Amino acid sequence: MTTHPPRTAAPALDLDKLLAARLLAVRARPYLATALFALIPVASRDVPTMAVDRYWRCYVSPVYVAATPLEELAGVWVHEVSHLLRDHHGRGDRVAREQGLDGPGERLRTNIAADCEINDDVYGDGLPRPDDIVLPEMLGLESGLLMEEYLRRFRLGAHTRTLVWLDCGSGADGLEREWDLGPDGAHGLTDQERDAVRFRVAQGIAGRPGRTPKRWRRWAEEVFHPPQPWRDLLGAAMRSAVAASGSGDDYSYGRPARRSASVPGAVLPSLRRTPPRVSVVVDTSGSVSDTELGSALLEVTAISRAVGGRRDLVSVVPCDAASHEVHRLCRAEGVPLVGGGGTDLRAGFARALAARPCPDVLVVLTDGRTRWPASRPPCRTVVGLFPRPGRAADEDGPEYVPDTPPEWARVVTVGDPHG
Repeated sequence: MTTHPPRTAAPALDLDKLLAARLLAVRARPYLATALFALIPVASRDVPTMAVDRYWRCYVSPVYVAATPLEELAGVWVHEVSHLLRDHHGRGDRVAREQGLDGPGERLRTNIAADCEINDDVYGDGLPRPDDIVLPEMLGLESGLLMEEYLRRFRLGAHTRTLVWLDCGSGADGLEREWDLGPDGAHGLTDQERDAVRFRVAQGIAGRPGRTPKRWRRWAEEVFHPPQPWRDLLGAAMRSAVAASGSGDDYSYGRPARRSASVPGAVLPSLRRTPPRVSVVVDTSGSVSDTELGSALLEVTAISRAVGGRRDLVSVVPCDAASHEVHRLCRAEGVPLVGGGGTDLRAGFARALAARPCPDVLVVLTDGRTRWPASRPPCRTVVGLFPRPGRAADEDGPEYVPDTPPEWARVVTVGDPHG
């Protein structure tokens, strides 16, 4: 009778080591403590290393924990929670819907792009950098960009073959895995609980900004900034612009149409919808405060997110009594809002509409103390008004009363909780 050597049992999860690594991560990144303690570890032999789902469960390979040094495990804790705080699963879903992308290959590309966004902030300063992490320079790209920007700048190929092992879970790209426990599984966080964690982390960063990296401070400012109802109106206006006949439609052979299967021997292109071009006219007259200009920059950042991170589709036109240089959006905080004189936003309208191609959506951020164009612009227009007690204003004299925004514009008050 032939005897076989006994099978070696897979090691049990070393929970003490895993939680010690989390404490080390908290010590190195105290501003992420709330989020790190909110992650629920779940042992799984199906996970290659560590991975997260959108419900804030952290799936952990017992073999990986046993073989990985404590300091490196601490870095992985920070890496995985960064995916969740930055909402990479939600953003990955949006990109997939807008660009018609699906399947493991495209989700791997999303995971790589998400890693490029966060890894510069994860490692260093007490957390050693592993040799196999993904960095933008590995793909010949610059650092400091968003996941959506990286996605547009690389494709899978020979230079990414060494990354096929990468799998940070559905919390990094939105595609559910076999090991996911799903929305009804144990220990998952609800939508409200996840939002509360993000808010508390942002609140902590805002309270002690000097101890956190610049990109985390920017993230916290965006999270902590109260949501503006006018953004919903902007989103509706942009959806209408895209849905309009001949607007935002483009045929591409990059992803053949599904009906190609019914036409043997022919490859039919699929219809893709591209986000609309948005031009933002910002009132920089003397009646607009520095605080309101800062708020305008936050709104510009929100507009960039609304078009799927396509900053190349967003332009900013500062305007007081005359329009100033048009700025393509790279980073909102880098846009110079020059001005300080009187107010006549008609010049800003003209400058924005003179762009080629013409914008699909025009957003105007102003205190309303301006004259308005006599005719309706050839695109959707949203006006965000900075609140003013009483609408009368002394622009040219005691009798001056500014025109109200025209009826063809969708108007809301920026900062008004009721929209």
